[in-house]
Amino acid sequence: MKSTPLKLESYLLDVLLRDLVGHDRSAAAFLVYLLLYSMTHSAARRSVRISLAQVSGRLGLSKSAVQAALRILTRRQLLRVHRESRTAVPEYFVQRPWLR
Repeated sequence: MKSTPLKLESYLLDVLLRDLVGHDRSAAAFLVYLLLYSMTHSAARRSVRISLAQVSGRLGLSKSAVQAALRILTRRQLLRVHRESRTAVPEYFVQRPWLR
């Protein structure tokens, strides 16, 4: 599979990294955000459906660390999550509030 370079907005490294890792003390939140960002924005998609186990496996993080990261990202309005049912694979919409 051919990989395509990911273009990062400077805000991600200049502000968001420091904010999530320093303020929220969650490097996992930054990694989860970066993964979902790359799966949506670099592919010009509005959203991505991915399970907790898939995120955990791709990042090498525990499921509980990913769950905590998703709670932080949702609370900070960096992610919007849609579930069709309690057991359905969630659909994640990556938000970029700094663009408003």
